[in-house]
Amino acid sequence: MKPIAKLKKQNLGGKFSWTPYLFLLPAIAFLGLTSFLPVLQAIYLSFTNYDFVGSPTFIGWKNYLNLWNDRTFWKTLSNTLVYLIFAVPSLVILPLALAILVNQKLRSIKFFRAIYYFPVIVSVVVAGIAWKWVYAQNGILNYFLSTISFQDIKIPWLTDPKTAIFAIVAVVIWRGVGYYMVIYLAGLQAIPADLYEAAAIDGSDGWQKHFDITIPLMRPYIILVAVISSIGAMKVFEEVYIMSQGGPANSTKTVVYYLYDKGFTSLEMGYASAIGVFLFLIIFIISILTFKFTNPVKAIS
Repeated sequence: MKPIAKLKKQNLGGKFSWTPYLFLLPAIAFLGLTSFLPVLQAIYLSFTNYDFVGSPTFIGWKNYLNLWNDRTFWKTLSNTLVYLIFAVPSLVILPLALAILVNQKLRSIKFFRAIYYFPVIVSVVVAGIAWKWVYAQNGILNYFLSTISFQDIKIPWLTDPKTAIFAIVAVVIWRGVGYYMVIYLAGLQAIPADLYEAAAIDGSDGWQKHFDITIPLMRPYIILVAVISSIGAMKVFEEVYIMSQGGPANSTKTVVYYLYDKGFTSLEMGYASAIGVFLFLIIFIISILTFKFTNPVKAIS
């Protein structure tokens, strides 16, 4: 049976109504102007040579061929995968553990929830500058390490290619933990307390109850966090721009930062659009694979 025929049967009086679609029309129009149209424009510009001054000149697949032979692009892609590999597992596991801790009925627990959520509402610029001071060779982190080790430690956190990217990954995790904690907390508070009481009678208590009840029931939320954090890790930009400018030696430069550099610094908008299209395809594939192997429909049911 066709979808429209189903709608006709479901509507009162057997008549098809345009009312729901009229309510959706403003949102669809807004998304079309702000999301769908720019995507189509980016795809078109990726096949052109455009520098903001003249009209776009169609050059076919040249931007994509140049992209394939661009060593800097592949370097930024490998850096982006480092963000993905190290940040996503942390942003899936740590917020869940933190949400379990703040889900307790304790005095002033709302205060602690607000403290853990505080990094989310802090401006990225303020957070980046603050962490840049923390990571300075004469900063707080090296001072703390020198104090506990009784040695003069001067680790170049943001100026050494071996440590710079992991220093920024730590900031990305620090900023994201509170956000995903709230998502998990909403899921935890929807779990009936009777299940934990029944599990305690069966001998499942302490942390064991979370492996038997919490994690299986929280699977849809875990999938959601995994997808959102993966997309976020592929689009890291602000922290890199503020803390390292992609250096040293492109060791922290991400694909999005390279896109910005080509588009708004070098004014190679056609090439930048090709980078954006390539990044979109990567994120799309990662999202499809995540949904395929985690089976969110089965998890929700």
